[in-house]
Formats: sequence, structure tokens, C-alpha cells
Amino acid sequence: MSSSSSDENDEIEERLDDIIEDFIDEIYDDIVEAEPIPQRTRSYTERHREGGQHQLSNDYFNDDHSTYSIQTFRRRFRMNKGLFMRIVDGLEQFFPFFQQRKDATGRWGLTALQKCTAAIRLLAYGNSADTVDEYLRLGESTALSCLHHFTDGIIQLFGDEYLRPPTAEDLQRLLDMGEKRGFPGMVGSIDCMHWEWKNCPTAWKGQYARGHGKPTIVLEAVASQDLWIWHAFFGLPGTLNDLNVLDRSPVFDDLLEGRAPSVRYMVNNHMYKLAYYLTDGIYPKWSTFIQTIALPQSPKQQLFAQVQESVRKDVERAFGVLQARFAIVKNPVRTMAKEKIGKIMRACIILHNMIVEDERDGYSMRYDISEFEEGESSKTSEVLNANPTLNEIPTILNNIFPNRNDLRDRQTHERLKNDLIENIWNKFGDED
Repeated sequence: MSSSSSDENDEIEERLDDIIEDFIDEIYDDIVEAEPIPQRTRSYTERHREGGQHQLSNDYFNDDHSTYSIQTFRRRFRMNKGLFMRIVDGLEQFFPFFQQRKDATGRWGLTALQKCTAAIRLLAYGNSADTVDEYLRLGESTALSCLHHFTDGIIQLFGDEYLRPPTAEDLQRLLDMGEKRGFPGMVGSIDCMHWEWKNCPTAWKGQYARGHGKPTIVLEAVASQDLWIWHAFFGLPGTLNDLNVLDRSPVFDDLLEGRAPSVRYMVNNHMYKLAYYLTDGIYPKWSTFIQTIALPQSPKQQLFAQVQESVRKDVERAFGVLQARFAIVKNPVRTMAKEKIGKIMRACIILHNMIVEDERDGYSMRYDISEFEEGESSKTSEVLNANPTLNEIPTILNNIFPNRNDLRDRQTHERLKNDLIENIWNKFGDED
């Protein structure tokens, strides 16, 4: 009897619990359904963008009474006003994003000057996107949109011209410049630079970070004395060293595939047909690379090491100027999309080369090569078959185009290096 009564009590308690839970659920549902759902409205800030355009025009683009001088414009925009207006006009002409249009209410939107100025300020100072809000009167998301459309436009409009391989005329000027500095056949210096990736995805950090370091992305570049960057290969993980990057680099593709002009130069009465780059010690001893001498013993070797190390700094100077002009490249990049990071780097290099071309006349005396223009007798470096005819193409294919073994010939490297040591001693030895 006692066991049956206890079972009945348990059943009663379970039923009561179920009834109470159902009752509570009904009351809760009635209360929730009775409460009105708050209507969410998108926040809007009236920024008075017309005032921003008026202020910008008065500060920099009023030809008669601009507030700031052209020197201040050059410092803040990183380029002369004429070059900046050329960029603005080109973007406004070919890209609808930079054309001023009316919105649904009939009100005029942002001008091309405001959008391009916002993009340049983000590139030049490396600040967050909302720092241009107070002056240019555009929000954070709009500023980021301006930046990415600006980089896309720069690459499409000016990439083919300002990030191109050297033409025959360019190559001849580089050869003359190298010969004047004691390195006939030299067309630039090559090295790598790392750009820190702050917001690298966690799953990729092991691939892009060395040891306990921070994730970086590698840029391989070739630069000449005037700081023009002729080759840029960007996007490989920071765990790779210069040799690993070189194995994946297209730096010699034009030469191997016959698109690059052929050259010929003489060093110490020996003829060579492959131009070369100056490098640091990590690069291999190929016929296309010339390194310094780590432990020079004789006075000739000491002079060669001194001159080589000074001339090789061209690419280091180019990296320094690129980072000084565009702080976004110097600071850790905050963008997560790797494709956008690559476009930012590419656009900065194109803008850098445009500035170099625009201001090259101001320091051309430092790179005077007029002695080679007076006559051909003093010139030992020349470009061959710049524009081959149809009859010359089979000869070029069979006799001039090098293969990978030619590029990596160590014997040619040693012979060329010894000839350069003698050439530099004959050219600069009397000065010491």
C-alpha cells in the first residue's frame, strides 16, 4: 500500500510541474507578443559636403588666392599640383565613381577633388579612414570606397606606362648611367622589402610570420639611380627569404621569352651580352647578379666593395622614399583582403614613378650622362635589335635569346666580377 501511494504522489507532482510550466510559457509568450518591436532607423549625419568642397578649393585650388602655397601642397599631397590634377581629370573622365552626380533628392554629391584628396591623404599619412571626415566631409565607409576605387583607377589608367619593363630607350639610358658609375652593363639593383600585415587571418599567420615575428608580405623590386622602380613582385608570404622569392619571381621572364631588348657591353676588353643587377650577399652567383666582396683583401677589392655597396643602395633608397611618401606602406596594413593590399602597394609604386618622372628634371644634374651623347666612341654599352625586322627574328631566336643556364652561369659571373674590379680600379683608383 505504501509503495502505490508514493507512485501516485510522484505522478501528481509531475502533472503539476507540467501544468505550471505550460502556464508560465503561455504568460511569457503573451507578454513578449504584446511588446512592440522597436523600429530601427539608419543613422544619418548631415556633413555639409558642399562646405567641404568649398574649403578644399579655397585652401589649395583657388589659382588666385589659395590659402596654402605650392610648397605646402607638394608636402601634403606628395606631388605637384599639375600631376595631381592630371590624375583627378583622368579618373573623372574614365570612371563614373569619380564623376559628380545628383542623388535621389537632386542634391549634388561629392566631387572628384574630394574623393581623390581623401584617397591621397589615406595613402600619404596612413591614418584610419575617419580622419578625413572633419575636413573633407565624407564618412569612414565612403573614404574607404574612395581609396579602393582610387587604387583601381590608378592601376588601370597608368599601370601600363609607369610600371613597365624598360624599353630600348630606357635600357640605353640605364646602361649609360651604370657605365658612368663604373658598372657597364648594370641596369639597376634588386632587393626585397617586407610589409607588416596587422590583420592577417589567424589561419594564415603561420605562413606569413617568421618564428615569433609578425605576419608580413614581401615586395621584390628593381630600382635605378633616379629611384624609378622597374620591377615589382608583391604578395608572397613573409616566411620566404630573398632566394625563395627569386625562385617564384618573373624578373627574368621577358628576357627568357624574347620580349626584352638585347644588350652588348664591354668590360676590361671582354664582351658580354647579359645585363646584370647589383645585389647583396644572399643572392646566388649568377651571371646576372653581382655581389660585393665580404672580406676584401687587396686595395682593388676594397675599392670594388666600397663602390658596389654604395651603388647597390639605390633600391634601399627607393624603398625608403616609397615609405616616406606613402606612410600606409610603412605602417602595418589593416586591410584583411589580400587582393586589396596588393592593389594598394601597386598603386603606391605607380604614383611613386609618376612623381619621379614629374620631378626628374629638378635633379637631373646628379645623373648627367651627356658625355655619352657627344659621340659613340666613348660608349661601350649599347642596345641591340630594339625593333627587329621579320628577317632578323630567326637569327634573334637562335643566337641571342638566353636560356636559364646562361643566366645562372657561375663562370661568367666570376669573369665579369674580376673584369669589373679592374674597371673600377682603372676608373676610380687614381681618386683614392
